Amino acid sequence: MYYDALKTFVTLAEVKNFTKTAELLLMSQPSVSLHIKNLEKEFQTKLFHRSPKFLKITPSGEILYDRAKQMITIYEQTRQDILEQQNTIKGELKIGASFTIGEYILPPLLLDLQKNYPELELQVTIGNTEEIIQSTRSHHVDIGLIEGQTNEKELTVIPFMQDELFIVSSNKHPLVHKKEVAITDLQNQAWIMRETGSGTREYFNHFIRSNGLKVKSLLTISSNQGIKETLINGMGISILSGSVVERDVNQKNLSIIKIKNQEFKRTLSYVLSPIMQEKKNVSIFVEALSKKWPDRIQKK
Repeated sequence: MYYDALKTFVTLAEVKNFTKTAELLLMSQPSVSLHIKNLEKEFQTKLFHRSPKFLKITPSGEILYDRAKQMITIYEQTRQDILEQQNTIKGELKIGASFTIGEYILPPLLLDLQKNYPELELQVTIGNTEEIIQSTRSHHVDIGLIEGQTNEKELTVIPFMQDELFIVSSNKHPLVHKKEVAITDLQNQAWIMRETGSGTREYFNHFIRSNGLKVKSLLTISSNQGIKETLINGMGISILSGSVVERDVNQKNLSIIKIKNQEFKRTLSYVLSPIMQEKKNVSIFVEALSKKWPDRIQKK
């Protein structure tokens, strides 16, 4: 069975790096090379042009790439259908989630799923929004949860929750003690934000542009916790999801800077490829999602 080889080939075609492919698939680099070699022997053709500086897929590889994605999906769907025939929800459900969702919103839902479907093996991958979109498109995960926007035409995008963001700082920041804060008070501030590719950074960029704000300095940290710790130590301000800062605000580690007549909201969505919509385990997850936050679901 060439399933592992095909999965390795598809991943290598997308990331174009043997080392990165080995890391993503949790295998050794020689194993990646062996899978590609076996496929080239099977199809009697070169699948990649290799050089020390680049890796480029061949025309034959392009043909195999499209078919291989289909074969992998069909194999996994068949495996799932056979498991479902036993009238038990089991097998794998691979979930991708952006950092805010994966670390602060998703855990209670995972607990519900484990209680209701103890034989369901949940695998959660956490990354920024762009990484989750790509993982969903390449079928490395069955369904993705994102906090930003996507124009990815191969995926179905369905909103499931409204998320409110807040401008936060240490308790000693001058704006915390100001009686009334306006948008103009945010001019020339030092900001601490997530990395490019994250939904929160996308929202921040839009917020700065739409309000004509100038940024005094910008520190980028690819971790919500890292941003919060930096804020607590007295450096700058940030804009983060309420789910991220709620505990720290309640414990008086951070303060919310309330802007007069302003609310900051965005939509959280789940994304999946059309072929995954019929997968039983994915349907179970979507149903659990709607039951967990029934008043916050937006039907399309």
